[in-house]
Amino acid sequence: MTDTTYHGLRMNRVFPIIDWLKTYRLSEFHDDLFAGIITAILLVPQGIAYAILAGLPPQLGLYASILPPAIYALMGTSRTLSVGPVSIAAIMIASALTTPEIHNLGDPVQSALILSIECGIIMLVMATMQMGELVNFISHPVLAGFTSGAALLIIASQIPQLFGIPLPSCGLDLACYQSTWQTMPKITLLIGSSALALLIFFGKPLTSLLKKCGAKLSLLTAISKGGPLLTVILSTWAVGHFHLLDLHVAVVGHIPSGFPSITFGFINLEKCQILLPYAGFIGLISYVESVAIAKVTANLRGEKIQPNQELIALGSANILSAVFGGMPVAGGFSRTMVNYSAGARSQMAMLIAAFFLGLAVIFFSESFAQIPKAALAAIILVAIFRLVRIKHIIHTWRYDRSDGIAELATLLGVLILGLEQGIALGIMLTIASHLRKTSRQPHIAIVGRVPDTDHYRSSQRHSVETWHHLLLVRIDESITFVNIHSIEDYLANELKRQPNTHHVILICSKVKDIDSTALEALVAFNQSILASGKTLNISEAKPSLLTKLEKSDFLQQLQPGKVFARTQDAVKALG
Repeated sequence: MTDTTYHGLRMNRVFPIIDWLKTYRLSEFHDDLFAGIITAILLVPQGIAYAILAGLPPQLGLYASILPPAIYALMGTSRTLSVGPVSIAAIMIASALTTPEIHNLGDPVQSALILSIECGIIMLVMATMQMGELVNFISHPVLAGFTSGAALLIIASQIPQLFGIPLPSCGLDLACYQSTWQTMPKITLLIGSSALALLIFFGKPLTSLLKKCGAKLSLLTAISKGGPLLTVILSTWAVGHFHLLDLHVAVVGHIPSGFPSITFGFINLEKCQILLPYAGFIGLISYVESVAIAKVTANLRGEKIQPNQELIALGSANILSAVFGGMPVAGGFSRTMVNYSAGARSQMAMLIAAFFLGLAVIFFSESFAQIPKAALAAIILVAIFRLVRIKHIIHTWRYDRSDGIAELATLLGVLILGLEQGIALGIMLTIASHLRKTSRQPHIAIVGRVPDTDHYRSSQRHSVETWHHLLLVRIDESITFVNIHSIEDYLANELKRQPNTHHVILICSKVKDIDSTALEALVAFNQSILASGKTLNISEAKPSLLTKLEKSDFLQQLQPGKVFARTQDAVKALG
């Protein structure tokens, strides 16, 4: 392989865009152009809304929607993942920024930029350590419980914005609620409820109506997903036309035009040290969510996601978001599904979306100033409501009680204890459940020979031939420290039940590994039965297992017991 070829292959791995651009066609560009415009329409209100949800100035959400998705388009392995500000990351940022130790640091914008760059660095470090498969260590029930709990927290945080008042702490005092209702600014409630109604109509009702009219899928997506932008346009027009600022309607406020200067001046070592644990948590959840979303659309198209390359792409996107003045980013479910449904063929769609959003930030920033916060709250509520998956908990509970408990505990932990503590509780319960399951007796079968054949099957399920002096035992999983004691007890009980046994044959066809603790226990078991005049024998062990056993003195201590390639050979030799 020449140096040029090697460097070319290396560049293709770092920048997957090189591969698909080689076969990119004009027809695909037409699809991507349409999808990019539709996604850009969604990026404006979501970028502003999620920045406000995180407790940050709105421009941080807009900046995070321009350069980060562009760098992901160059380096990511998903053709349709839409990277930018997301609701779950926003509520995690808000949670971090409101903790006393970080709040006392002042300047939440600086803290948010530090979180962005630390998230990116953590992801890149994980990539260098080949930790892309870490996504598999957080079970789906725990992730679903965390998402549902975080979504409920977001809904609770947006209801006051929708109503235009702080959420009252009335408890059981009905008079307090009545007083709150009487003092509620009705114009803000009108804006919020109207925006909510419009967004709901742009969901299933309008989709069903368009389907009945025979609308094409692309047109249906374009119209139905335009609800957030139309909501922003109408509510902003109402604020200006009816002079609602005089009625104290809360609006977004000034957003600077153009782009910020690229800088690393926000880095403060003291703040970095304090923020690092929060950045690790945000980065981990953002990565897991992003890969999970990317896999959904990749599976629909028969494409492959490379988890380790996703760490590199998302890490780079977060670092560039920080130096570009943006908040932490991840793959967003609603934007990705809009991008996919609009017919996106590649990440060219996100490059186009970022381009149009960049134009909007340069030329139309002043128009965003009078967007009412109640309308943005309605957009967040409609986008986040689908993430509350109570039915999923019930389904999981019915299928697997342990997973159901972990999912429910994660949800309640997030609501009661906090985001970090909630997901930590879910992970601990999942690990405890796994250890409990694996510590139980593994599937073990007493086997015999099917008459007139060389096949050996379970004596409980088949009519087989057995021998009073041979005990044939098949263990159907690896032998480890968590199950070896159950295996020992099982063998001891069977030897008591069959006192005439002279030879025990362990059939290891399904045993992939024997760890050191289990090996010591087997040595002790072998010594105990040798003392009673019996032998322990091994059959059908995999070559990899035998290679590992040969590194110890187990095979020597097994003598006069033997290792047989086939169970039939063991029966003939010991019969």
